[in-house]
Amino acid sequence: MARANTAYYAARDPYADFTTAPEICQAFGEVLGLWAAVVWQMMGAPDPVILAEAGPGRGTLMADALRAIGRAVPAFGKALRLHLVETSPRLRALQAERLAGATWHDRVDDLPAGPLLLLANEFLDALPIRQFVRRGDGWTERFVAKDRFVEQAAAPPDLAAAEGEVVEVGEAARQVAASVGARLAATGGAALLIDYGPLRRAPGDSLQALRGRAPADPLVAEGEADLTAHVDFAALAAAGRAAGAAVQGPLPQGVFLARLGLGPRNNALARGQPPARAAALMGAARRLLEPHAMGHLFKALALCHPALPALPGFAE
Repeated sequence: MARANTAYYAARDPYADFTTAPEICQAFGEVLGLWAAVVWQMMGAPDPVILAEAGPGRGTLMADALRAIGRAVPAFGKALRLHLVETSPRLRALQAERLAGATWHDRVDDLPAGPLLLLANEFLDALPIRQFVRRGDGWTERFVAKDRFVEQAAAPPDLAAAEGEVVEVGEAARQVAASVGARLAATGGAALLIDYGPLRRAPGDSLQALRGRAPADPLVAEGEADLTAHVDFAALAAAGRAAGAAVQGPLPQGVFLARLGLGPRNNALARGQPPARAAALMGAARRLLEPHAMGHLFKALALCHPALPALPGFAE
């Protein structure tokens, strides 16, 4: 999965196969930028402070965030140092066209020391997973060979399952949460992780591929489709907490964005627009907010320094 996604993002335009919240709705990036600005103030307004995004795509989210920050909290705009975690040379070039002054890194662990505000939208779902299958009294682990799954005997994962059921373990995502959690506990700041998956992991195969905006076989044509899997938010929270960070959420994305004021901000953007444009803007916001669309499947989770109070969007 890691090899296939590395090849995919290096050579293809991923937005020919899928779209993400920042590309759907301008207000998404704007409210996340203001979220970061308020958290910066809660941290005591450190200067300098690292504002980072993991998996920044075309740079749309961060461009919208920086525009809102510059308008509403210019002091934060002056204090922040922009860093992007991106391995794809192709996407780095697109980001450079929109985000002047950014510094790029291959891994979250490569971000420089100092107080950190990290945004990660649909980043963790593309990290590799392991899959285990219950077989009789034991377990096997799935591997890929010649475009098919092969199974080998394995130690049991930490979840019960019935015969033939698949259990997924996102070790790479857990490692990110643990590393970020330890850093935030030591040097201050917060990380906002938005992705899709259940609140608690259950048995099931969530590995999926998209090619040409349609489902595809994830084992065929390696590097030509986007591979993702559901994020285990309970495991991320546990990893961050064990590393010393405080955990807030997870919350359904619709609840979180509504609390941040995405609806009113989007209404302001739609006001005065031609009817077709206004209708498109309103439809985009509903897609992010409503439970039957992205509002429930997607979740928001924050890791932060234990001294910080309830962060915007996570307070009851």
